[in-house]
Amino acid sequence: MTSFGPPIDPPTNGPSQKKRVAYFYDSDVGNYAYVAGHPMKPHRIRLAHSLIMNYGVYQKMEIYRAKPATRHEMTQFHTDEYIDFLQKVTPDNMDSFAKEQGKYNVGDDCPVFDGLFEFCGISAGGSMEGAARLNRGKCDIAINWAGGLHHAKKSEASGFCYVNDIVLGIIELLRFKKRVLYIDIDVHHGDGVEEAFYTTDRVMTVSFHKYGEYFPGTGELRDIGVGQGKNYAVNFPLRDGIDDVTYKSIFEPVIQSVMDYYQPEAIVLQCGGDSLSGDRLGCFNLSMRGHANCVNFVKGFGMPTLVLGGGGYTMRNVARTWAYETGVLVGQDMNPTLPFNEYYEYYGPDYELDVRSSNMENANSKDYLEKIKIQVIENLKKTAHAPSVQMTDVPRTTLTGAADNDDDEMDDQDEDDNKDTRHTKRRWDQRITRDDELDESEDEEEARANGIVPQNGQIKRRNIMDYQNPNTAASDVEMDSGMATPDVRHEVDDVVTAMAIEANAEVNQEVMEKKALDVATVEAGEVGPSNAPSRAHSVKQTVDGEGDVDMTGDAPEAPAPKVEAEAPPAPTVPSPTATVAPSTPAPAPAPAPATDTKEVIAEPAADTTEVKQEGESERTEKDVTSEASKEIAEASQP
Repeated sequence: MTSFGPPIDPPTNGPSQKKRVAYFYDSDVGNYAYVAGHPMKPHRIRLAHSLIMNYGVYQKMEIYRAKPATRHEMTQFHTDEYIDFLQKVTPDNMDSFAKEQGKYNVGDDCPVFDGLFEFCGISAGGSMEGAARLNRGKCDIAINWAGGLHHAKKSEASGFCYVNDIVLGIIELLRFKKRVLYIDIDVHHGDGVEEAFYTTDRVMTVSFHKYGEYFPGTGELRDIGVGQGKNYAVNFPLRDGIDDVTYKSIFEPVIQSVMDYYQPEAIVLQCGGDSLSGDRLGCFNLSMRGHANCVNFVKGFGMPTLVLGGGGYTMRNVARTWAYETGVLVGQDMNPTLPFNEYYEYYGPDYELDVRSSNMENANSKDYLEKIKIQVIENLKKTAHAPSVQMTDVPRTTLTGAADNDDDEMDDQDEDDNKDTRHTKRRWDQRITRDDELDESEDEEEARANGIVPQNGQIKRRNIMDYQNPNTAASDVEMDSGMATPDVRHEVDDVVTAMAIEANAEVNQEVMEKKALDVATVEAGEVGPSNAPSRAHSVKQTVDGEGDVDMTGDAPEAPAPKVEAEAPPAPTVPSPTATVAPSTPAPAPAPAPATDTKEVIAEPAADTTEVKQEGESERTEKDVTSEASKEIAEASQP
């Protein structure tokens, strides 16, 4: 069926919508399990909490671990006999309580499991403490996703619910508030809460639920309350497949009328996740954003609000939705891509923060919904005006015995017990990050202890070691690591090598011509190394301004260049004008090894017959060619 009505509004996260939010969570709640194969899984609360922590939503609210509700606190609504039974029964002794199990409806839907009473205490304790903080003005919104068990009766378990934490929370609110509004968007009718306040006008219950051949079978349009509570019970029966836009078209006008006529001083919102599309036990077709639109609309009234969980039997979808709605309540946008967390594999294959509607048929026609809406608003008009209450003294303590100055005393005690600790658990839970804070300074070890997994690509602080050069050859710090020093020699290109050899050949040709000339002018009797003078008696050269070498003086003749086998192939050729000619460099890319070279002393051309008087050995043309070839080979090697 085609949807109709206004589109879903985006969450309003502006500065005017910021609220003081108190979030209640007990890490033990996920340890309890009903029985194998049971659809109710408390582990879903742990999944939602993991997303809340890894999205960073916890930074915008105070976190509390409420004291579990005691037997005395539970009996503010439930009978003593029923609570005593829940406290005593265990899987080991349940056979001896067969009669009581039938009396209190404990069996199939509500099995006996290990830690049953402790689980009920955690659920009820969070709701009662949240209501107490709202009463004392310590917060604007209190969240307890472990609460919302709306089917439990005064002396009977029902629909997976044993202790009705909602009723206990409302009773606490009524100690300070004149009127309390209860809103239920679970797919099942909130029969336990409606029954508890069916005869009073101080609590108005509003439930949007599937009706007709469906659990619990109550919640007809004509169920409006009795006695003083007549017209203060509102039921909006729905059919299968209602979608986001259709739900919005009935939820907002009905709640707006309730606020106008009833004028409550506090709101309790039950956010059962079984109204989501694809729920294991549900039959509605709401997306995550359609479900959260109800939360956002109620938040917009600015009333003290207690937000609770409830049903929801597809764990990954319930966790997504409650985490997203927590972000809506604190005014924080959340990335559609889920952050990595310890339960990341639950959210495959898309790993996104979204629950989409399906293509199931919407059996709620426009005419049907319009008739129901008109009748509901007509019943509200019969309430005439907001009911008043008798003047009484405001109680000094809550049902749990808490007083206004308890927080101050606990803060002082925490400070005294942890004088040398920078961030205690209590301070970490109470800290709220400001929007204009550039760098968080929370204790990272404490964050890890609370299930926050470091996210890739989200480095909070920059460190100098975060920016290392990946192309570095070696580190001074790691020289003793046992790694071989890398070879930094570069390969010589073949073309460059050929050019170098050709250039060296030209120089070598000049060297051979000069040496052949020297050999021809050497006298036969001057051969022998014993005639070579010592280098210490060589003439000190004087060079004039034009680079000419002055060879005048009494010193013996200067020695000719002595060719070494390791010398580079770039000797100096003397010019006829007796000047020192510059050497011609070889264009090879790799330099040849440095060697000791002899000074080159040039003589005038007229004195060429005296050049070899230093007694250097005569070399033949064959020897010169062999040495030059060896020099070229060494110079061409890298």
